[in-house]
This record gives sequence, structure tokens and C-alpha cells, in this order.
Amino acid sequence: MQAQQSSSDSFLSSGVPGLDEVLAGGLTRDRLYLIEGEPGTGKTTLALQFLNEGVRRGESVLYITLAETLVELRAVALSHGWSMEGMHIEEIIPHESTLDPAQQYTLFHPSEVELADTTRRMLAAIERHQPVRLVLDSLSELQLLAENPLRYRRQVLALKQYLAGRRCTALFLDDRTALSGDLQVRSVAHGVITLNLIDQGYGSERRRLRVVKYRGIAFHGGTHDYRIARGGLSVYPRLVAAHTRQSVGRRQLSSGIEALDTLLGGGLEEGMSTLISGPPGTGKSTLSSQFVHAATSRGEPCAMFLFEEARHNMLNRSQDLGMDLAPALAAGLLTAQQIDPAELSPGQFSQAVVAAVTRGARIIVIDSLNGYLNAVPDERFLVTYLHELLTYLGQHGVVTIIVGVQQGVIGPNMSTSIDASYIADNVVMLRYFEAEGEVRQAISVFKKRGSGHERTIRRFSIGTGGIVVGPVLRGFHGILSGVPTYSPADLDAADLGAADGAPR
Repeated sequence: MQAQQSSSDSFLSSGVPGLDEVLAGGLTRDRLYLIEGEPGTGKTTLALQFLNEGVRRGESVLYITLAETLVELRAVALSHGWSMEGMHIEEIIPHESTLDPAQQYTLFHPSEVELADTTRRMLAAIERHQPVRLVLDSLSELQLLAENPLRYRRQVLALKQYLAGRRCTALFLDDRTALSGDLQVRSVAHGVITLNLIDQGYGSERRRLRVVKYRGIAFHGGTHDYRIARGGLSVYPRLVAAHTRQSVGRRQLSSGIEALDTLLGGGLEEGMSTLISGPPGTGKSTLSSQFVHAATSRGEPCAMFLFEEARHNMLNRSQDLGMDLAPALAAGLLTAQQIDPAELSPGQFSQAVVAAVTRGARIIVIDSLNGYLNAVPDERFLVTYLHELLTYLGQHGVVTIIVGVQQGVIGPNMSTSIDASYIADNVVMLRYFEAEGEVRQAISVFKKRGSGHERTIRRFSIGTGGIVVGPVLRGFHGILSGVPTYSPADLDAADLGAADGAPR
């Protein structure tokens, strides 16, 4: 199998953002496709997008409805801001006269008469409009009229051959409400797309799309998140880093603080991910903002994805510490997007990150890992999601900074909800410690793959002047536990931060 090219005359665009990418280019012309899913998954919306794309390209399109009325279809289109001008609609639904007992069939079974009449009217509509794109909604009605699997399969096969001979690309919708759940049409169709709706314990539901079958095409397998909003479906293809492998040069990006760069062995390398870990309030978000401020001051684009902190709070906090990010936002060098984990699917978030990279972002900040965890519906796959995302960013030469919040403040019981330190290329640790009746902070680099780095533990403080990385905390033992021991005779005043100008 091979990927197709959407520019080829042999393929049609689905009209759904992201779906053509999943399909490796689009829909093969003159074929029958099955769109299946329970009611409410968005089949009708997808079908209307498919036909609207045809109208936009000047093609003849036809929607044959066996269940929904024209009024109902227009209401769906109106909710998305679409016009149905140029779209042919054929209603083939039972007339209200069928409720009259006098009109009931006695000699023949109703299904025999109704199936023949339905087929006749469908073929007449197709002959009349000669569509390039066709939607049949829905197969459940045909299946109920056919009554048995053999008759149903033959009916679908006959329609398939009929449409192929008229150079028509068709979407058959199946809402799975028929009495029999057989897979007759799956075996007949050239391609099968399944739409699923997954209930969540909290927040909005998750919607997943999967291409079950697509003959002769190396489509993008697995499940892909999608969303229905005003304007229709948007599909977010599952991120696979292997699809975008490329070699990039690596240079170090400075933090703008000489002492911090020294601790890091010169700065953070492009294509590397850094986990900044520590208890709440130690300055993790401020440290990530410092790297962003330094980069945007050099004219390098950045993007921040905020799960925990409100966007305006982040901007105000940074400005108070001498890192005004507002000019970078106004100039388009910085995007700061506030994420609601309950409303955003993992696929949608990944595509937002990819879009930022496409716009040229050199530093991506994810604040925080805990918020990202809440965005993943199944915790078992968090590491896989994170690995693919970090690999993708690394292959594009992006500096990725992830904030990881640890539970607990001081002592040996500090922990994280998930250990991502082995996935990240670099690990920067922030810690509280108690000394001389004060709660102070320390910074150290536990791991760095891109270059050598200091193995020391330094004083770390944040004041009105911003971040201050002080001298090495010599003479202390057990700083990482939060309750160090030391000998005052072994300490210089600078070791406690008195000489570095940092606020005590």
C-alpha cells in the first residue's frame, strides 16, 4: 500500500479539517464509503461537510435522506452557518397517509412494496441530478426494509455497482439502530470510518474517529480525536513522531541569567526537553517564564500552554518580577494559551502544539505536567502521549520546558503523580530547605544530556528584581530532604545568600 496525493484527480477532499491527513490524502473517487456511529456522533454533519466541499468545487451533489426531513437538515446546516444552496436534497420518507388503516397493505408484506418504491425513487433522483458526490442517510432504514441479511447485502451491492458506473463517490451513513448488527456493508464498502462518543466522569465527552478499513491506502491508523463545533467537524490526527523525523543542528539558548547558564553548562540545547520539578511555590513557572522572556527579547518566537495558572495572572506575575511578556504577545512573538483539561482532548492539545511549532516557536512551555495528566482520559497512556510529543518537538529543534509539581513541601514524602524524569532530557530540581529559622530555596541540575553541567546545589531566590541564582550551598548536608544539617564555622556569609543581594 502507498500514501496518496490529494492533488491527484483520482481523489476527493472530504471537506473535514484533519480527515484528509488521516486518510493519507482524501477519498478515492467513484467508491463507496461507510460512515458508522451511534446517533449524536456527527455523521450528518460530516456528510454535509463532504457535500459542501463538492458545491465549493462546482460539483453536482445529492443528499438522499430516508429518515430526516429537509427542515431538520436545514436546521443542522444553519447551526453551523452553512448555506444549502447548490445542494440537492431528496426526501424518501414514509408519508403521513401510511398511518391511515385503509392504506395498509394486505396482499403484500409492507417491506416488499416499500423497499421497491424506495429503490425506485433513489435511482430516479440519481438519474435526475447525476451527482459526483452522494450521501445516503441512513442504511438502517434499508436494512429494516430488506428484512434479511442476504437481501440487504444484495441491495447494497447493486447500489455500489450502479453508482460506480456513474462516476459517483458515495457516503452511506449507518446509525447502528437496525435490529441486526451484522457487518454486511463493511465488507462491501471501499472504506469504513467509525465515529465514537465516549462519556467522561467530568467535563465534556470525548469524540474519537477511526478508519477501520481503506483498501489499497496506507492510512493513518489508530484512534484520532475530533470535535464538533460551529463550522462542523475538526479531526486532530494522532501525533506520531516517526512521521516527521529530521536532523537539526543544536545551539544553546541562554536563560538571560549568567549564574543559571553556568549551572546548566551554558543554557538549554535546542531539541532537548527539560523537566522543572519541585513543590508548589518554589518558582517553577517563574523559571520557565525567564527562559521565554530571554528568548522573546532576542526575537525568537515562543508558546506557553497554561493548565494551572490563568493567563492574566501569569502575565501580571511575570511583569512584577521584571519579565514583561506583554510586548512579546503584542508583537506576535509569544502565544500564551490557557488550557481547560476538562474540555480539551489530548489530540486537540497535540495539534495546538504542532501549530505553534509550525508558526516558528523555538521554546514551548507546558505548565504543568499535572494539568496535562488531567487532559488524558486514560492515565496508562500518559507516558506514550508525552513521549510522542517530546520526540516530535525534539526532532524540530524546539526547546521544551515542562513544569512538574511535586506533592508535599519539605521532607522525604515529596512525590509526583507520574515519574517523567526519565523521558525528559534534562531535569532541574527546585527545593525548599530550612536554615536559621527561614524557609529558603535551592536549585540543582540532576540530569542533562546535551552538555556538561554543574553538580552543585545553589541558593535560589525570587524577588522584585527577578530570579537570583546564588552561590553554592557549601557546608550543608541533606538540603534535598528539606532539613539540612551544617556547621556554622564552615559557612561563609555568602553561602546563606547574604552577599548575593537576594531578598531573605
